[in-house]
Amino acid sequence: MTTTQPPGPPLGSLPPREPLRLGQIRTVLDVVVPVHNEERDLEPCVRRLHAHLVRTVPYTFRITIADNASTDRTPEVAARLDEAIDEVTAVRLEEKGRGRALRTVWSLSEAPVLAYMDVDLSTDLNALLPLVAPLISGHSDLAIGSRLNRGARVVRGPKREFLSRAYNLILRGSLAARFSDAQCGFKAIRGDVAARLLPMVEDTGWFFDTELLVLAERAGLRIHEVPVDWIDDPDSTVHLVRTAADDLKGVWRVGRALATGALPLDRLARPFGDDPRDRELSGVPGGLARQLVGFCVVGALSTLCYLGLYSLFRLGVGPQPANAAALLVSALGNTAANRRLTFGVRGRDRAVRHQAQGLLVFAIGLALTSGSLAALDAAGATPAHGTELAVLVAANLAATVLRFLLFRAWVFPDRARADETAAVPPPVPHDRNDLPRSAR
Repeated sequence: MTTTQPPGPPLGSLPPREPLRLGQIRTVLDVVVPVHNEERDLEPCVRRLHAHLVRTVPYTFRITIADNASTDRTPEVAARLDEAIDEVTAVRLEEKGRGRALRTVWSLSEAPVLAYMDVDLSTDLNALLPLVAPLISGHSDLAIGSRLNRGARVVRGPKREFLSRAYNLILRGSLAARFSDAQCGFKAIRGDVAARLLPMVEDTGWFFDTELLVLAERAGLRIHEVPVDWIDDPDSTVHLVRTAADDLKGVWRVGRALATGALPLDRLARPFGDDPRDRELSGVPGGLARQLVGFCVVGALSTLCYLGLYSLFRLGVGPQPANAAALLVSALGNTAANRRLTFGVRGRDRAVRHQAQGLLVFAIGLALTSGSLAALDAAGATPAHGTELAVLVAANLAATVLRFLLFRAWVFPDRARADETAAVPPPVPHDRNDLPRSAR
């Protein structure tokens, strides 16, 4: 049958992470198998998966076949399995797309732990229990199988190996991703996290996995990685070139959205105090050491950017306009980077106000550096370009110390951030529809 995506979840922070109360849950685990024209492999896959779950998983479970617009006999095979096995449910979607199938079925499922795997079962099923256990225990928010993690054992051709590693290098370089394998078809997610995260994921195809993981990681959610045994399917129907091109377009789209703050990642935040780093220790200023390290790294990169811009602008204008323009551009980037990386402020809330306050801090830096240039000019003869740069570096060091103090005490104060988090209303309880069964 055709399904539609339910309305988005209510706003507000996620509840505190805690273990599931298994005795109160009808279906703990929902394993989704997305398929498109898999009439040959579907039945042996589902029967093998079902036998493994019955034998090894000590939780109630369901297997959901998500048929996305198959044109062969796949719907008939799915309906037959639905009828024959109590723990199997078949869902039919009239539009193609693995991401669309996963988002639809996960959004409708009432299970607190949601997983999926590819129909070819390239991943050894013995990794399934280690995959979902951290989600059930409350330790992690998402879990992924990794073919590139230490301990994984993989058999596949050199072309796929090269493309997989190259793609992950691109993710690390462009989106600062820290997970090791974005595209292994073996993942799981907590249901409460999925309810908030899925409406933010735009892709409906193969990039769905990557976008899901990048947004989760940027929101501060915990991703657990399981090294897997994996054997390449030589009969895979995935079009590598088209998929790679779509993935690169997705990387550009997500990177642009993250850079502009267009994604409300604050909806995925845990309540203040859920993270041990939120707790205060006597004699230890909260987060000071980490903030100092982050601020120094951002400051060093900003200084390099500033000096490069100053040298570029100096080719066409005088020292004062070049200094003002270079400092303005680098200050905007510095405030945005410190907002997210140093002080952990996510989402678009108060972003304009923070930039305005950052510009006031910029004005102080401008006064220091401009005053230094004016003093150098008043000293006499025309100074060399190297002398100008040395004076600017010294002035920027003084401005940097003052900038950190103002950022910490005024622009991003800990008390204000705690008050903002406490003011977020708790999630509004809402009913989740039972997963529909396919027509017999």
